[in-house]
Amino acid sequence: MVNLVELATRVKTARKTKGMTLDQLAERSGLAKGILSKVENFRVTPSLPSIIKIAAALDIPLEKLFEGLDQKPITSIVRKSEVKEVERDSEESTIRYFDLAHPRANRKMDPFELIVPAGGGRKMPMTHEGEEFLHVVEGKVVFELDDELLNLEAGDSIYFDAEIPHCLRNDSKKDAKVICVFMGSRLD
Repeated sequence: MVNLVELATRVKTARKTKGMTLDQLAERSGLAKGILSKVENFRVTPSLPSIIKIAAALDIPLEKLFEGLDQKPITSIVRKSEVKEVERDSEESTIRYFDLAHPRANRKMDPFELIVPAGGGRKMPMTHEGEEFLHVVEGKVVFELDDELLNLEAGDSIYFDAEIPHCLRNDSKKDAKVICVFMGSRLD
């Protein structure tokens, strides 16, 4: 199994390091820009042929892209000072994502702390592979799931099929903190 978040981060970092836009990567790889965006924002698990095309377009050896992704330490501790922010859908969302398990490359779950700014959140509902769990730690949020609006506050949780259109926003005047766990398909 390969960690989708780490693979997505490596692809996005390599593209930006080379000064390429998503349009340029799409042209060089022969893959649609929309698919590449979903790969970079860890919304889909790319097929092996797609990964091969992406690596070739970025001029990165495939083994370098996968290096260390199969390592599985027994434990992974992330100290407060080591939490790593991950960029995700910045054009569509003001939510900040903090990876709570980044040292463990090979994992079945992707836990994040989300900071949903006052008056902010995701603009449009989205879908992705797998399942998702949200737990509101601080503040209040509005969660839209397939056109149903659910008001959630500190202490509330929701578990759902992430292939159903969903989005999270904060209509209040204070930032909200949410723990989010993604669980989805992986490359084997």
